Amino acid sequence: MMENFTYNSLTLQLEGLNVSKDSLYPAFLFFFFSYLFIMVANVGIAFLVFIDKNLHQPMYLLFCNLPFNDILGNSIMVPRLLVDMMQPPSERLISYYECIVQAFTTHMFGTTSHTVLMIMAFDRYVAICNPLRYATIMTNKMVIKLTVSAWGVAFVLVGILLGLTIRLNRCRTLITNPYCDNASLFKLSCESVFINNVYGLTFTVVLFTASVGTIVLTYTKITVVCLTSKNKSLNSKALKTCSTHLIVYLIMIFNGMSIITLHRFPKYSFYRKLSTVLFHIIPGSLNPIIYGLQSAEIRKFFLKMFQSKRILPSIKI
Repeated sequence: MMENFTYNSLTLQLEGLNVSKDSLYPAFLFFFFSYLFIMVANVGIAFLVFIDKNLHQPMYLLFCNLPFNDILGNSIMVPRLLVDMMQPPSERLISYYECIVQAFTTHMFGTTSHTVLMIMAFDRYVAICNPLRYATIMTNKMVIKLTVSAWGVAFVLVGILLGLTIRLNRCRTLITNPYCDNASLFKLSCESVFINNVYGLTFTVVLFTASVGTIVLTYTKITVVCLTSKNKSLNSKALKTCSTHLIVYLIMIFNGMSIITLHRFPKYSFYRKLSTVLFHIIPGSLNPIIYGLQSAEIRKFFLKMFQSKRILPSIKI
């Protein structure tokens, strides 16, 4: 494919996800129904937490950050991907400014997934290791502070990341990715991207170290408390809530590591592109299922709904 060398062009070309003619419609339907499920499930869970007063607890209020993040991250990426899949490669055009917004949102999604799971780990640590002080520590004010911190830190880190890229002049127009991200944007430049690479690497290392460090530290302390405690109900509750949180975290880490690993093997570029798309879709689909199935309160709400629906048809006027 020939690249169009245009200096600071405001129209860019997306390489997109190139699938064979035989696989086009199955792939399109898979992404379409995945997106539909993500929207319905995440909006449903967030709405449920909002309307049910029994769920107005720090654990669920902090969890609401995940559905919001999944909705935002997938809404910017998936609809655009679906449109591009149905167009020939030469017509997959995107404006430079739309590309920046997409890149910013994509990196916000990835970063906030880490920071939100970190504040959720802190909540589980306080609940299990300091149960008597939980109500005084995890106040509404603390929930707001933790939420603002999770989004604020991500906003600043990603803002600097994209700011360093925006300053560069561009001499290429082809984005070699299914959607815009920071790396594919700074690769359009013919200037030195040394600072971008250094900051990008530092950003990734700091985020992963802080994220993994927080999870390891809090879960080690939670494990110690559970092993030394003879309270079976406490241990059972801790195991349920913590296993849920840990499964979600491990899925996210596995997805992220797959993309980083596949970057080292250019011949598997299609699988790398596919994994970058699945990085959005898999957590967005699994988070509401995992939390919905594990939460007794959420299950009770749905049981009440189904029971009321069964009773209503039997009432005759």
